[in-house]
Amino acid sequence: MKDIGGVSAIVGAVTVIAAAVASAVPIVLLYPLFKRYSLAEPNARSSHRTPTPQGGGIIVLAAMVAAIGVAVGLRWFGASLDAPLAAIIAAAAAMAGVGVTADVRLLRVGPRFLLQAIIVAAVIYALPDSLRVFPPLPLWLERPLLVLGGLWFVNLVNFMDGLDWMTAAEVIPLTASLAVLGIAQALPPDGTAVALALGGAVLGFAYFNRPVAKLFLGDVGSLPIGLLLGWLLLLVAAGGHLVAAIVMPLYYLADATITLLWRLSRGKPVWEAHRTHFYQRATDGGYSVTEIVARVFLANLGLSALAIMTVIVPGRLGEIAALAGGGALVAWLLVTFARGKK
Repeated sequence: MKDIGGVSAIVGAVTVIAAAVASAVPIVLLYPLFKRYSLAEPNARSSHRTPTPQGGGIIVLAAMVAAIGVAVGLRWFGASLDAPLAAIIAAAAAMAGVGVTADVRLLRVGPRFLLQAIIVAAVIYALPDSLRVFPPLPLWLERPLLVLGGLWFVNLVNFMDGLDWMTAAEVIPLTASLAVLGIAQALPPDGTAVALALGGAVLGFAYFNRPVAKLFLGDVGSLPIGLLLGWLLLLVAAGGHLVAAIVMPLYYLADATITLLWRLSRGKPVWEAHRTHFYQRATDGGYSVTEIVARVFLANLGLSALAIMTVIVPGRLGEIAALAGGGALVAWLLVTFARGKK
C-alpha cells in the first residue's frame, strides 16, 4: 500500500466510502419514519413549496462518528482519541441536540444562541494553550475572539443550508481539500480523519438531498457540521496557514456576512427567516437550483485549489495572490447571483 506523507491514499478512500455507505443505508431504512414524524413546513426562508422530511443530519453525524471510531481503533492516519478529538465529537453531539430543539421549535432564539455559545466556548477552551492563531495577541484576548468567530461560523453554515445540495456543494470540496492538507501535514492526523469521515457522510446524504430534495439535513445536521468545519479550519490556521483557512470557505463567509450586514444596516431582524442571501436571490432571479449549486461547487473547487497552493508553495506573494484570486472569484459569483438571469 503506497503511503503519501504518512497518510494512505487507499485508506483515505476506504474511509470516505465507508462513511458514505454508513450514511446512505440508514437513510433508506429510516426514510418512512422521517416522512411520518419529521416534516419541514415551507416558511419565508424556504426554497421548497411542499412539506419535506428533515433531520437527515443526525444520520450524517452518526455515520461520521462511526467512521472516526474505526479510524481511531485501527490507528488509521495515526488518529487517536485524545482530548481535543473527544471534545469536538462531544461538542458536535451537543450541537446536534441544540439543532433538534431548533427543528421542532422548542427553544426561543436567545436560549438557542446561548447554548451554541457555550458549546463553541467549550471547544475553544479545550484546545491546548500552545495552539495559537494570532500569536501577537495575548491568549486571554485571542480565545474570546475565536469563540465569537466560531459562533458566527456555526450559524452562517446553518444560514446557507437553504437550498438542495448547497451544503454538499460546500462540504465535499472543503473536506477534500482539508484531506489534501492532511497529506501535506498542514492538518493533524485526527483532523484528517474527521475531514474524510465528514466528507464521506455528507456524500452519502447528498443522493437524497439532490433537487428536488427528498430529505433535508435540518438544524440537527447543519449546526454540528458548521462546528466541525470551523474546528478543522482553526487547526489549519493554527498550523501557520491562516490564509488557506480563510480562502477555503470564502464564498460562505462572503454571502452570509454581507447579507447580515445588509440586513443590520436596514434595521431588519437577523434572526428571522428571510430570502435575501445571494444564492436565494439567484433563485428568484431565474437560476435553477442545479445552476446555482453547480456554480458554488465549481467556485469552491477554485478556492480549494488556491488554498492548497498557499500550503504547497508557501510565501507571502502566493498568499496575496490566493486572497486576490479568491476574492475576485467570490465577487464575480455574488454579482452573478445578485443580477439574476437576463
